[in-house]
Amino acid sequence: MNSTDELLDTAHLSVENVGGIAETELTFRRGVNVLTGRNATNRTSSLQALMAVLGSDRATLKADAERGHVELTIGDDTYTRTLTRTDGDVVMTGEPLADTSVLSDLYAFLLENNESRRAVARGDDLREVIMRPVDTDEIQAEIDRLEREKRRLTDDLESLSDLERRLPKLVEEETRLERELEETSEQLEVKKAEIDASNADIEETRAEKDELEAKLEELQAVRSSLEDTRHDIETNRESIERLREELDEYRERKEQLPAAPAERIDELDAEIDRLRRRKRDLESDITQLQSIIQFNQDMLDDYESDVLETLGDTGAASDDGVTDQLLGDRQEVTCWTCGSAVERDQIDSTTEQIREFQSTKRDDRRELETRISELVSERDELKDRLQTRERLENQIEESESELADREERVEELRIEREGLESELTTLNDEVESLRSEDYDEILDLHREANELEFECDRLRDELSEVREEIAQVESQLDERESLEAERDEIDADLEELRTRVSRIEREAVEAFNRHMEELLDVLDYSNLDRIWLERTETDVREGRRTVSKTTFDLHVVRSTESGTAYEDTIDHLSESEREVTGLVFALAGFLVHDVHERISFMLLDSLEAIDSERIAALVEYFESYVDYVVVALLPEDADALPDDYERLTDI
Repeated sequence: MNSTDELLDTAHLSVENVGGIAETELTFRRGVNVLTGRNATNRTSSLQALMAVLGSDRATLKADAERGHVELTIGDDTYTRTLTRTDGDVVMTGEPLADTSVLSDLYAFLLENNESRRAVARGDDLREVIMRPVDTDEIQAEIDRLEREKRRLTDDLESLSDLERRLPKLVEEETRLERELEETSEQLEVKKAEIDASNADIEETRAEKDELEAKLEELQAVRSSLEDTRHDIETNRESIERLREELDEYRERKEQLPAAPAERIDELDAEIDRLRRRKRDLESDITQLQSIIQFNQDMLDDYESDVLETLGDTGAASDDGVTDQLLGDRQEVTCWTCGSAVERDQIDSTTEQIREFQSTKRDDRRELETRISELVSERDELKDRLQTRERLENQIEESESELADREERVEELRIEREGLESELTTLNDEVESLRSEDYDEILDLHREANELEFECDRLRDELSEVREEIAQVESQLDERESLEAERDEIDADLEELRTRVSRIEREAVEAFNRHMEELLDVLDYSNLDRIWLERTETDVREGRRTVSKTTFDLHVVRSTESGTAYEDTIDHLSESEREVTGLVFALAGFLVHDVHERISFMLLDSLEAIDSERIAALVEYFESYVDYVVVALLPEDADALPDDYERLTDI
């Protein structure tokens, strides 16, 4: 391996004043790294330092230091974390590998009090632990946005469907007009031929003919205008009738629609925002409480390790006086917050009270989630109702305005028609006065030819309008494919969002069951046939709604000496079996949430409850899912691991 490859396959950690470490440097190689040594050799402190630079806040500053620092170098990338004591609190700054540690704290940093490990042992809500990193509020907000966009697209597509249904009628109208124009043009040509023949036979004065033709043209123009006016009146009357029907329909729908006061929507928005802020505060409290629990437990573990190391160093294992002096009958320890001597049981009791308080906070969060869901549903329903009402009001306003315009136009057309009819009567009288028997035939031909020319013009205009409308409809219909594609894409996004939670749940259960089955085969626990999770859904009432709730039920299957299988409970698992189950549950979360894409480390500690050979098998199994595995072990447990694993003893 050349120096570049070796650099990329190693991670160098530099630590100063973290946990019990004054100063140290460690180099991890890709694969398994074993921190081995007796108790109180800073193995856990090393893991805490590594956690800190990877993004976790669960590291402690050395008691006698005001500032600590951790630096991790992987290839050309360097990450840092600085711990500073300020006004009694420890503030963390720097540029860690990850901006947030929610995923890694739950599924990658598997120390003794890791919440995923302990959730199995305590019988906690396993689904809640798996689903905690999923922002269900954000998912619902995105679903609401996409549903509104889908409704808009659906309305547009329905409008296109109306246009598509109109298109055949337009095409039919185009064909009819083309046929009539062709027939009328043929008739006009015939009339022109007859006029030419008549002109060859009849001598007439140019002045009389021109005057008569002018009157005939004027007469035809007025007649054509009158026909157009009558047609416009009829068209507008039909539109008025249609608009009145639409208005009646819109008004009826509006009357039937329940009211949706905007102020109630504003109140709901404000309440939803308030509850979401409260939920975020609760989540922050839960995380901080977990950090406190973890910190207290780590401090107790470090204290016990220091006592045991002192006993070993002073040779006091057989000296009852020294032992009593160090531990005392009631196991008093020095409190790291107030500096006074307190009983170990008192600290354990306080820690348990914090756990109960944390559990109460989680219950509060679940109630908030339920309430938020109810309020969001109510708000969305009111918004839809308000939008529908506004749309109906706009449609009513537009229809009323158009109806008024149409009625006003009809009145104008009636006046125009009366004027044209009067003018037509006058022109007819004038034409009749110019007619004579000698010119009757030729005049009739000219009149008929004029009428045919005007009819051709009218047909051409109508045909042009129909063709233009057809072109517009076809142009709009061309957009249908893109609109349908956009709606299909939204449908796919909605389906993904709606099933994301259930998909993660199913994948978590499947991952746990698969890896649990594989590990049980490898670890070979006697009479333990199977440990598996079952995802169950039940309908429960939440306020006025019935909603589906999902739970994860853990099953334990054993067999008797005779081979008869029976179902046991988690309470009857041995400590070793329980620890393995918790670790596999954490691995399932690690894989389902793709933690390996963010954090290339998995940390393991406090595996003493598992025998050495099984620890070796467990570590080998986990190694295949992450680049770096760092495991803290006692020397006798580390001896069972392969020699080619990197070992770190001098911390």
